[in-house]
Amino acid sequence: MILGAMAVPHPPLIMPEVGHGEERKIQRTIDAYCEAAARLVRLQPDLVIITSPHTTLYADYFHISPGEAARGDFGQFRAPGLELRTKYDVAFVRRLAELAEAEGVPAGTFGERHPELDHATMIPLRYLQEAGYTGPIVRIGLSGLSAAQHYHLGQLITRTAAELGRRVVFVASGDLSHKLKQDGPYGFATDGPVFDQRMQEVFASGDFLSLLTTPAELAENAAECGLRSFWIMAGALDRLAVQAELLAYEGPFGVGYGVATFLVTGEDATRNFGEQAEAAERQRLAAIKEQEDAYVRLARLSLETYVQSHSYAQLPADLPRELTEVRAGAFVSLKMDGKLRGCIGTILPTQSNLAAEILHNAISAGTRDPRFSPVTAAELPRLVYDVDVLTPPEPIDSPAQLDVQRYGVIVASGNRRGLLLPDLAGVDTVEQQITIARRKGNIGEREKVTLYRFEVTRHV
Repeated sequence: MILGAMAVPHPPLIMPEVGHGEERKIQRTIDAYCEAAARLVRLQPDLVIITSPHTTLYADYFHISPGEAARGDFGQFRAPGLELRTKYDVAFVRRLAELAEAEGVPAGTFGERHPELDHATMIPLRYLQEAGYTGPIVRIGLSGLSAAQHYHLGQLITRTAAELGRRVVFVASGDLSHKLKQDGPYGFATDGPVFDQRMQEVFASGDFLSLLTTPAELAENAAECGLRSFWIMAGALDRLAVQAELLAYEGPFGVGYGVATFLVTGEDATRNFGEQAEAAERQRLAAIKEQEDAYVRLARLSLETYVQSHSYAQLPADLPRELTEVRAGAFVSLKMDGKLRGCIGTILPTQSNLAAEILHNAISAGTRDPRFSPVTAAELPRLVYDVDVLTPPEPIDSPAQLDVQRYGVIVASGNRRGLLLPDLAGVDTVEQQITIARRKGNIGEREKVTLYRFEVTRHV
């Protein structure tokens, strides 16, 4: 059974052997950490589950650390003498992997790259051991999979605990935003404090629906590292009543540190946040689909027809004239769970009209973008489409003639070209825009280039 959980940060300098006095600047975090660990240890757990952003991580797989035991030290933080050791619960790991395989959750012990304990595991483990915990742990890495998959893994952790009769506490290791201060190591982003305020409210209230529906763009812009840890924790606490308490929040170094505990007080069927989040996502996608214009509907029709029947869609008879009588380059972009899922386009027209351009480029975006595997039929309902219609590119003499909000850019050197659309999240300066376009065209930063700009009409 799951007895409780804590969400905690993992700044290495919180360890006195690393901080050498700097840790006193986050004394409230230290005091809260001690209190949170003591609360969990008082529950007399048999096992601690720790999810870490800094152990082995895969885009499409949850890695569960194998073996009977592990050790680690803080040598990379100039404190090699600070060492921790722990045992692993082999039977728990085995059963969790079996349940995951049976339920189609990609999780297991294959592909270990870093057997030594990472600092995001060792920091909470040290606090727990100092509070009196002497038992084993299970260490689990995060993934690039959806919130729903992380939540499901958490549910399987609780099922495994019930099957094996383990008294379990859960530790979600994760910092909040890394972009809270201009003079911090990662700089400042306006979404940094917004994300951290949202997490503080979640930690104080136990509102895991708000946690699961955190906009992907907000999390990405905030440069957080703990959200997916918290998603798994929420799944482990599915349908359980919890006493939630935010014990501390600080960010003096430009990184947000939140400490919270969630002590289980009973069952509560209304806290089925995974199902609630899925229902909210279906409503969101339905609302987006309802508002799509003819350009986006055509892109959706094209890709769905091709994926489901391996054939090209027939152009609808009621298309507006600007689609059937105009030729232009167009890009089709696909997003799923707030992340890019494919983007392919043409700078200049290659088809008889714009409608045919969109029809062909939608299929390419979904099945031929080399950065992604082809879209599957199961993914189709979760896709959000953008269609950008391009004006003909015009050469420019200087980056001063660019504007990241208004103009896209083409960087050309010989036969190599890199293109970046305008008004993209996370691209705030012309310098960033040109750098990314160079990279896409495999053009070195010192190579001489010709610049072109273009405008787009974006259809969503």
